[in-house]
Amino acid sequence: MNWDRIEGNWKQFTGNLKAQWGKLTDDDLTEINGNREVLEGKLQERYGYAKDEVKRQVDTWSTNIRTM
Repeated sequence: MNWDRIEGNWKQFTGNLKAQWGKLTDDDLTEINGNREVLEGKLQERYGYAKDEVKRQVDTWSTNIRTM
């Protein structure tokens, strides 16, 4: 899915995000507010993922949400 659509409908996707990455808090999701770079930074912080791994996971998630 196009990231602009995710950003524009952020509240709709927060449940999917929490299902995928349960360590993200409600405060994290509020701070992210649809910003992909902030999301990637929070995932690195919470899970200790490398930058390329975070990008791959977010790409996979954003591709798969259209089928959810």
